[in-house]
Amino acid sequence: MTTIRAGIDVGGTFTDFVLAMPDDNRVLHHKEPSTPDDPTVAVAQGLAAIAAQAGISPAEYGAITHGTTIGLNTIIQRRGARLALVVTEGYRDILEIGRSRLPSSFDLHAAKEEPLVPRELVVELPARLHPDGTPARTPADEELARAAAEIDADAVAVVVLHAHTNPRFEAEIARRLAKLLPGTEVAASATVWPEVREYERTLVACLNAYIQPLMKAYFERLEERLAALGITAPVTIAGSNGGALSLRAAVDRPIETVLSGPASGVTAATKLAAEAGIERLVTFDMGGTSSDIAVALAGTPEIATRTNIGGLPLVLPVVAVNAIGAGGGSVVRVDEHGVLKVGPESAGAVPGPVAYGRGGTRPAITDCYLRTGLLSPGAFLGGRMTLDAEAANRALAEVGDRIGLDSVHAAAAALRVATAGMAVELQKILVQRGFDPAEFTLVPFGGAGPTHAAALAEEVGISEIVVPPAAATFCALGAAAADLRRDFARSLRRPLDEDGLARLREIVGDLREQARTWLAEQGVATGEPRFDVSADLSYLGQAFELRVPLGELTVAAVAEALHAEHERLYGFRDLQAPIRLGTARLTVVGPVAALPYRTVSGGGSEPAASGTRPVFLGGEWAEARIFQRAELRAGDRFAGPAVVEQEDTTVVVPAGWAVTVDEFGNLRVRR
Repeated sequence: MTTIRAGIDVGGTFTDFVLAMPDDNRVLHHKEPSTPDDPTVAVAQGLAAIAAQAGISPAEYGAITHGTTIGLNTIIQRRGARLALVVTEGYRDILEIGRSRLPSSFDLHAAKEEPLVPRELVVELPARLHPDGTPARTPADEELARAAAEIDADAVAVVVLHAHTNPRFEAEIARRLAKLLPGTEVAASATVWPEVREYERTLVACLNAYIQPLMKAYFERLEERLAALGITAPVTIAGSNGGALSLRAAVDRPIETVLSGPASGVTAATKLAAEAGIERLVTFDMGGTSSDIAVALAGTPEIATRTNIGGLPLVLPVVAVNAIGAGGGSVVRVDEHGVLKVGPESAGAVPGPVAYGRGGTRPAITDCYLRTGLLSPGAFLGGRMTLDAEAANRALAEVGDRIGLDSVHAAAAALRVATAGMAVELQKILVQRGFDPAEFTLVPFGGAGPTHAAALAEEVGISEIVVPPAAATFCALGAAAADLRRDFARSLRRPLDEDGLARLREIVGDLREQARTWLAEQGVATGEPRFDVSADLSYLGQAFELRVPLGELTVAAVAEALHAEHERLYGFRDLQAPIRLGTARLTVVGPVAALPYRTVSGGGSEPAASGTRPVFLGGEWAEARIFQRAELRAGDRFAGPAVVEQEDTTVVVPAGWAVTVDEFGNLRVRR
């Protein structure tokens, strides 16, 4: 029997579930109202409900992967542990000083984020390493005892200068300190992430310690809930890098899970692309508040080695998800200068767009969809919620009066404004990476992604869109399909010569052994592991490095890899400049599961429309045919203007575009 796999994505409003049952070619979807006070309640209820829907016992689950934003929300809302920081003497203000940058250089009122650790909880210790990793000062027992006496906290991060060159030295200090602080979590920074740049490494260690007690308690409650259901299947946690790690590993390094929700959606899209033979894709996740994109090439999402969380820099490898604009709840307004604006303020779920009938008075993008006929008042959420078209019309008419437009033209103008903003950001992101948008396929998901996808594609010159079957539970699908994956790194900071290359080979060998050990510790059966080697490289004199994939480890091959990547990004290669080796990186992937997609039976003709309705596209009204997604079969074809309705979203197909349904139920929309 093939393993029955469940994927879970915990959101603020709903907790989404996907159940993949390969033996009888079924993929089930379920949405359970979230329980913010204790998210494990919704997780347990949803797992029981989808098991009942499938006609199985929860004990029959073979594997569960859980994505969560609990750690992310803890950081953003600043409700983590009371945290202390132990640092090398003279570095007490490392979090206060940071990189001496304001969030905005031209905002006179800009303020830096408050440090995670108040200055009174930062303790100095006479512990120091030389830059080459040899000890300069080892603290005596009485010095450690004095430091421990100053600490009154739930968790402690230990950061020794240059610890990335000798992680064992720092780890031993953390071990000795933990013996003096029973019941307190104590973590060494280089154990969490052994990279150069003290401020960023300090911040990663602090963030990990800050969320660790809360995440540990959450995972313990989760295990109790699953045990009460009779579930004995191994549980993995979705990671920010698009993979998954064991629950035990997530307890030790919860910081690796903070962006797991968005990353899981990208994972699903890249596996979908591999099935569909798509080499280059852009994911487009449009929810209620914002729209996010990510880029993937040859089945691999782009990974960023630095990002920003709650105003704080994070240097862990994460799927590069970029916010590009408005969401379905973004408010439409006219500013004091008479300019039509969309967002950034969102109507949220309550009161929500005017059409929700929950007291909202300002129109949102969803109201614009409704006024232009892209949404049906009676088909929203599969008919479980009726939208108030007249209320949306009145609200948009008020906006239109201020700029001399009627309600429908005001709605269309707002959609164009939103699309233009997204297009500018999307083009910027792709062009900065040396890519032409026309070479990419757009994969939309989220509640509003398929509705807005064609407008965005037309604006940037993309000619193919692939809409997956279950857009609103796509992140849960990605969790169910996630392979085990972890990134390992170690900084070396050497010239690229034969000696430097020998050290690079030595470090890569060590990282490979660490990766094999990590895989064995996860307790999950995998296929043959894959090891991807890369390095952060730069020309001498540059302040930051480029992450460059490596094949053959020779001086000439490594140099050529940097030259080629630098030329792709910046248009030139500097053949005279010496090259610096920054950080060696290795990613291990343990394949666990193929994408749990059901296949659909064959059709092969133009399907019957369930009706028609007028839609306002391209500045004019047109009669669009309405199709029901559940009734479409593989091989079905039809041309726009058309609207495809399904329970969790609506797909808009303008004139000039045509749809083909593939064997997995994806809508291949082309022009």
